[in-house]
Amino acid sequence: MCMTDPVADMLTRIRNAQAAEKKEVKIPSSNLKKAILKILKDEGYIESYQEVISDRKLYIDIYLKYFNGGPVISTLTRISKPGLRRYSSRNNLPKVMHGLGIAIVSTSKGVMTERSARAGGVGGELLCIVA
Repeated sequence: MCMTDPVADMLTRIRNAQAAEKKEVKIPSSNLKKAILKILKDEGYIESYQEVISDRKLYIDIYLKYFNGGPVISTLTRISKPGLRRYSSRNNLPKVMHGLGIAIVSTSKGVMTERSARAGGVGGELLCIVA
């Protein structure tokens, strides 16, 4: 199956698993997905993740986080898409919910939050918004 936007597929799988109140979700592995998941773990949006081999292919098991019976992630939105890439300079990086959420940015220095990018003085492609 040819997938044109693997990051959007990962975000959709996470949203669907949280709607079904699943404890974990399995996605195909890639370095960009691992970088996004590392940020989500560091910011406290997911419990953890690990790479597993199944049927000679690499997958990532994501362990979701819940609080008071509801998912920790309330909003998970893809911003830059293959058909319309969204870039932002360091001065125009968005503040999600006045600093309560994060925007994940792919920069020349790697994948990071908008706060880290602003502090590092770099802009880049806006991948997604998490709140």
